Amino acid sequence: MIEIKSLTKIYADGDNAGVKAVDGISFTVEEGRFYTLLGPSGCGKTTTLRCIAGLEKANGGEIVVAGKKVFSAVDNSFVPAYRRPIGMVFQSYAIWPHLTVFENVAFPLRVGKQRFSGADIRNKVGSALAQVELGGYAERMATQLSGGQQQRLALARALVREPQVLLLDEPLSNLDAKLRERMRFELRELQRRLRITTLYVTHDQIEALSMSNVIAVMNTGVIVQEGGPRDIYLQPKSKFVANFIGSTNQLTGQVARLDGDGTGTVKTEDGEISCQILDGLGVGSNVVVVVRPESINLHVDRPRSSLNVIEGKIGAAMFLGEYVDCAVELGNQMLQTHQRYTVQVRRGDPVWVELPAAECMALPAE
Repeated sequence: MIEIKSLTKIYADGDNAGVKAVDGISFTVEEGRFYTLLGPSGCGKTTTLRCIAGLEKANGGEIVVAGKKVFSAVDNSFVPAYRRPIGMVFQSYAIWPHLTVFENVAFPLRVGKQRFSGADIRNKVGSALAQVELGGYAERMATQLSGGQQQRLALARALVREPQVLLLDEPLSNLDAKLRERMRFELRELQRRLRITTLYVTHDQIEALSMSNVIAVMNTGVIVQEGGPRDIYLQPKSKFVANFIGSTNQLTGQVARLDGDGTGTVKTEDGEISCQILDGLGVGSNVVVVVRPESINLHVDRPRSSLNVIEGKIGAAMFLGEYVDCAVELGNQMLQTHQRYTVQVRRGDPVWVELPAAECMALPAE
């Protein structure tokens, strides 16, 4: 439904060559899928979205939406935003405060090139409001809605033209934590029900992991890894992705042995660690072994197995209700671990941490 080929966007920078906000990226969004561009501020994700929407004109590459070429640098073609089969929700929602809910949703129909009768507008607006569960709010002023209702109003306005593609630019960032959690579920369920192809932009890892079919992690204008949420989280391909997606621990070392099945041994200052080895790394390669806090097993007595077991002591322990956040001192470094709420340890207690080999990954030391 969306096909991006070698997309490049350069912003002018005075007398310099310019800033390359998007650097030759390519990706495809299949029909009915929820695809997320995830990355830190300034990585190029919003610029990519705006190029697809027609709000920015790219400098290179090609954009195809619903089988229609809407931009190509080769033949200098550019389809304006209002003629693209898209609906868009902005971060600020861009709701008209002086209009009712009905008139906010009807606005794209009234100003669009295609003309609709009054009856058609009423039917289309009523259907769009029903889809986002705002059917009884048509005559209410937009400013009288709650934050979550305003977000749904912005969605209804994007859906009223029955677009083939829905573009969302960090639509939950202005909501409080509890409401954001609920709206993640509502938005994902709405997308599943309508089966509308969705491209979502966010810097929030939880949003990306919980809502997406496919995640593309961006950094400095390029896509550094693409895959399903579970693959991105459990199988990061770079130190950047491991750091950006959730919390992670890192142990520096060198590859000491390769076992030929994607696993091997890394020598660190805290001992040898058996782990998965990223393709392309060889014996002697400088690496970091990454392991998630929730993957680490904490023992108050020395375990019988010695595989990936390191002795340390508790540096800090905080009870957070759902789990205990334990920081374990290993020589000169600290490991963060998440343990069951039943664990009772105090600062200075001797402990042993077990790092499951299947959940440790050696990545290049960038």
